[in-house]
Amino acid sequence: MTRPTIPATAPRAAVSTPQSGPCCSLSTRPYTPPEASDLAERFRILSDPTRLRMLSLIASRGCGPVCVGDLVDPLGVSQPTVSHHLRILTDAGLLTRRRQGRSVLYTVVAEAFAPLRAALAIG
Repeated sequence: MTRPTIPATAPRAAVSTPQSGPCCSLSTRPYTPPEASDLAERFRILSDPTRLRMLSLIASRGCGPVCVGDLVDPLGVSQPTVSHHLRILTDAGLLTRRRQGRSVLYTVVAEAFAPLRAALAIG
């Protein structure tokens, strides 16, 4: 029997051997193809550093609401770039968009992150 290879950065609890059983409780069942596709797409969207910074800025302000102008200076990017990333996050269901007068306000959809947290719950 061969021993499992453990990367230098992997915690011991994240390794599975035939004697120890599963390494973690990621899920009570395997993901269906649509579930896996949805999770992969959300992780892909969150892999952009500007979008991650944007979400962290909104979250640090109590998860919203914020408008495009609130994010331009802190992010150091143009207004069209902020709008582009906000649209992607909104289309993914991670933010909501609400018009208030001439402004458009964005708010974090906290429950949209539950499946992402569950997918990362190792150990």
